[in-house]
Amino acid sequence: MSQDATAERILVVIPTYDERENLPRVVPAVLDVDPRLDVLVVDDNSPDGTGDVAEELASVHHGRVHVLHREGKEGLGRAYLAGFGWGLEREYGRIMEMDADLSHRPEDLPAMLAASEEHPVVVGSRYVGGRVTVINWPISRLILSLFGSWYARTITRLPVRDATGGFNSFRRDVLEAVDLGRVQSNGYAFQIELKLRAWRKGFPLVEVPIVFTERDTGESKMSKRIVREAVGKVWKLRFLDLFGRL
Repeated sequence: MSQDATAERILVVIPTYDERENLPRVVPAVLDVDPRLDVLVVDDNSPDGTGDVAEELASVHHGRVHVLHREGKEGLGRAYLAGFGWGLEREYGRIMEMDADLSHRPEDLPAMLAASEEHPVVVGSRYVGGRVTVINWPISRLILSLFGSWYARTITRLPVRDATGGFNSFRRDVLEAVDLGRVQSNGYAFQIELKLRAWRKGFPLVEVPIVFTERDTGESKMSKRIVREAVGKVWKLRFLDLFGRL
């Protein structure tokens, strides 16, 4: 594929760890949305064989599904950074991030793609326009998410309602300007840091409403350790920003 042809294509990075049941559902659904979309599965050596399932999908959808195998579980942030680097090396014009568990609906991709034609950073938002569009979450999880976004927004001054969301689109020049090698967060705070760095580089953030649906297969990767990291990391990001070191 020539550089010009690749630049017109869009890469959707999907990190996986024990998602063998969900992956065959989400990948074809993403590909069906738009012929410009390619998928990169970044698998952290899943014990359940997700990496093998990804390879099978790559063989079926030759040229549109790719697999990046990593040696072990290193965290969501590291997986996304590896995927972003892979996509930048191959000259994709836009790179998106999306969960494997169908909590991020492929049906919401068209609106995000349309917005990304004009905006360098598009945030798939669960809380835009005064609405909460989350399905099948326990109230405790919803409160944690709402508080997390408010907390991050208050401390960092990020101009978005959904600071912690992981369904986003970045133009390649945004990721190049951010300097991915300097991104420090790995868990829940990764999404906050990436948005903050992009915004501080002068790229406006636009939010597009999405519907977030709790997974119906597999186990959530959320943990108390991830939440604790986010609480402390947000303050570190604020101080780095204040001293011009972000």
